[in-house]
Amino acid sequence: MPRRRSPSPSSSTAPRNRTPQPVRVRQRTFGDFVKAFLAFVALAVLLVGVPAALAMTAGWPFPETFEPMEWLRQDISVSTFLGILTFVVWLAWAQFTACVLVEMKAALSGVGVPGRVPGAGPSQLLARQLVAALLLVGATAASFTPSLAQLGQTYDDNQRPTVAAAQQTPGLFAQQQEQAAGAAAAVAEQASHTEATPAAAKKQGDTKFYRIQPPEGRHHDSLWEIAERHLGDGRRYKEIFELNKDRVQPDGSRLSEASLIRPGWIMEMPGDARGGDLVEMPDDAPEVSPEVRQQISDYARTGDGASGGGDQAQGGDQAQDSGSGGGAAHVDLPRQRPAPETGHADLRRPAPDQVATPAQDSSSFGLPEALLTAPLLAAGLLGALGHRRRQALWQSAFAGIGGRRGMEPPTPTGDALDVQDALLVGADPEGVRLLDRSLRGLAASLAAESRPLPTVYAAWMSNGDLHLQLAQPSGKPPSPWQLGQDQTFWMLARADAEAYEDVDTAAPYPGLVSLGTMDDSRLLLNLESVPGIVSLSGREEDRAAVFASVAAELATNGWSDRMTITLVGFGEDLTALAPSRLRHLDGIEALIETMEAETRQRRGALGAAGHDSVLTGRTGPARHTRWAPHLVLLAAEPSPEDAMTLAELAADASRLGIGYLVGTGSGDLPGAAWEMEITAEGRLLAPLLGLELDAQLLPAAQQRAVVELFTDADPEHGPDGPGTTPPFLVDISEQGRPAVYARLVGTYEIIGLETPDGERSALLHEALALLLLHREGVHPRVLSSALWPRGVTDDVREALLDRLRDWLGTDPDGTPRLRTDDAGRLTLAKSVVSDLDVLRSLYHEATQGKGVDSRAVRGRLLTDALVLVRGPLLADRPEGRYRWLTHEIVDAQLPLLVADTGLALAEFHMEKNRAEKAIEALNAALRTAPADERLWNELLRATHALDDPERLTALASDLVTRSGARGLPPRTEALLDELLPTWRDAVAAAG
Repeated sequence: MPRRRSPSPSSSTAPRNRTPQPVRVRQRTFGDFVKAFLAFVALAVLLVGVPAALAMTAGWPFPETFEPMEWLRQDISVSTFLGILTFVVWLAWAQFTACVLVEMKAALSGVGVPGRVPGAGPSQLLARQLVAALLLVGATAASFTPSLAQLGQTYDDNQRPTVAAAQQTPGLFAQQQEQAAGAAAAVAEQASHTEATPAAAKKQGDTKFYRIQPPEGRHHDSLWEIAERHLGDGRRYKEIFELNKDRVQPDGSRLSEASLIRPGWIMEMPGDARGGDLVEMPDDAPEVSPEVRQQISDYARTGDGASGGGDQAQGGDQAQDSGSGGGAAHVDLPRQRPAPETGHADLRRPAPDQVATPAQDSSSFGLPEALLTAPLLAAGLLGALGHRRRQALWQSAFAGIGGRRGMEPPTPTGDALDVQDALLVGADPEGVRLLDRSLRGLAASLAAESRPLPTVYAAWMSNGDLHLQLAQPSGKPPSPWQLGQDQTFWMLARADAEAYEDVDTAAPYPGLVSLGTMDDSRLLLNLESVPGIVSLSGREEDRAAVFASVAAELATNGWSDRMTITLVGFGEDLTALAPSRLRHLDGIEALIETMEAETRQRRGALGAAGHDSVLTGRTGPARHTRWAPHLVLLAAEPSPEDAMTLAELAADASRLGIGYLVGTGSGDLPGAAWEMEITAEGRLLAPLLGLELDAQLLPAAQQRAVVELFTDADPEHGPDGPGTTPPFLVDISEQGRPAVYARLVGTYEIIGLETPDGERSALLHEALALLLLHREGVHPRVLSSALWPRGVTDDVREALLDRLRDWLGTDPDGTPRLRTDDAGRLTLAKSVVSDLDVLRSLYHEATQGKGVDSRAVRGRLLTDALVLVRGPLLADRPEGRYRWLTHEIVDAQLPLLVADTGLALAEFHMEKNRAEKAIEALNAALRTAPADERLWNELLRATHALDDPERLTALASDLVTRSGARGLPPRTEALLDELLPTWRDAVAAAG
């Protein structure tokens, strides 16, 4: 398949290996066959001989009857000990058999890091060695065995036009026959251009090769890591796989599965591959031996037509697709832009919402699939939940109730904990940010050109690009937007979206909401632009899951400003997600009465403002007052009379910024403009619109868990509020000295461990920081999504965990310091401690422990706690890493905890009239919590106690300067009026 070198300037200056290493392929020897034979004999004896001997001599290990009480009454004899010993031998055999099965499965499937059998360290090592020796001579036979993935495929299956389908983004509305023919002609033109590319465009000297490295300990090389090292993105492993699929390797084998690669194999790399001495370029290495050069040359020639995967096959598929483009009954799908050149290789990367899905992971570990596959919904819920928890902390801290100061948010359990983990794994805040900036940037550009906003029916997010589907042609889009396949599609590339910055303009399309995915593209329907009612039919529980998903995303999304969402017939508990957006009505009668009044009001407001729709006025002077959308979600099926009334109201709704989504059991709703159906299998169908989506759902169980997270975070929830005891306390005595001590408050430092070597050191440090901030445990998928936000494979994650375990080591009793609890979550031993743990424990002990009854102890503990504070959390973290901290509330907890400590120590000193000591403690706390009003107020009181008006005036002047245009907070201003009535004149005189 022809591949061109990048024309970008960067390609000429990128590092290149001028002295490639020869590719050595190890040949099988007679000793290998002897080892394999001996391994076979050993496995046969251990797996078959041992149980056969036990069965003949000792019998079956389990008794014929189950009578525990009779066993307890029997005397302990020699036969009893023999029975126990026999059972232990049977158990050891079963464990070894399990180890052999695990290692055999890993070796045959290509999994780099096999699963661990509990308690089977030596046994699993022996099994691994025997299996490796047995399979050593079987590698060459692999090329003669067809892949299981290919069994059962017919000739027709292999002729599907997958390339043409991959270049399309799903559409929404059926276009005319002329548009379909035009799209087909464009595809045919592209195919003919590809076929016309000169063969000379691919020269052997432009092609790079990589040699699969031998395993290092338990770590095996994988296509994901190769792509991550040399292409900058592990998800581009598919490109390497496609370049080398089914091509004959030097040992006679073929690459048939992306996970099954062997040391010594040669991989042809994309033209933009970079990185050290691992990338082979034979034409630039004349010192390579003729034998190795011939091997690489022979392998390079196999890529021109391997397995029908070259451009000929692609061109054939495109021709087939274009030939069938005349079928006008089908939806004319908007095409994606062509793949970018190598100079912009990162644009080929899939969007984040397309990589971290359970379909690409071997297991979801019990986490809710619905939230794992809803990145925009998960990001909205996660952001709203974090805001709610911060709000609860601030309200608690400033309420003036000492017992609630420094409180810890409740730790979720059960389904709520699983849902929280699913939100952390599935959320795509970067995708939400890009969508919001892209839409607002478009609105600002159109306003600058004095052009109105076009009516947008839907948006498609596909491979990082954003496609807007317009109701009608609206001219050429403003730069950097481009026209799509026709005048009704505007497209923005991901790279252009990343160039957008925040702009001060109203959200142009706040009614967009995710409905599901189709062909790796995510559909967002603009409910407020639909010319009428959207009906949803199907079973009641399936409809409820769709309605809950729509309501939750509309209530928490990041690309909307103000809006009203009215829920009728469901979701009364969902109002806890966003009380300012969501409201619940009891019945259809109340809804009709409300909407009739609002429809009249909006019509009058539009007429008075001189606008024909909310879009023409949304970016005008009144954008923040009148043009917020109102979306109605009616789950209960209305009567025919009520349905007709709603249809009359909805006839003009799109112009007024009102949208209706109505449920129906029959599938026939009078006055419905668009009709959709949700199936029991989770498919969202709209035949007239050409839609068949994998629906985005929020089932009842996950809905209850999400609501539980929000209600538990409510500061008004419960009679006494959340508890004040930290979830993890450490022994602060001299006997409690930890084995590993990490300083997180300020510069990140680790005491007790050697700094790991290599490029994985940063990953290990970041993983440890995440575990230290979550002593309750971290789900493995949460850890991997935090370290690799754009997705990672299971074997890479497990390899990192193995390295982390080895780095942390074991306690003196032999137990590992990185453990897995009964729920499968990763936890740290108590011997691994952070300064934040010590800070919390010191404050807790001073205010609720020994310090309550001893003034001297309280003062010493509070002083020690404040000494630990060296700056903000992880002050020197590298740019681009630790992005998961945006989902945490520790950035709000730490300043409040430091402020509480400073206030308590200042109070301790003021009891003995030591104002200077109190001022010193308050100033130390202010370095970490400079915005805490409580600290400034206590500082004013302590300074006033010095009876030095000039010093108090200087402090007041400093406060006024810091407050800027906002002015002093009311409490601070009232306190100054009490302490220094003439402060205004004094500050003005001081300038």
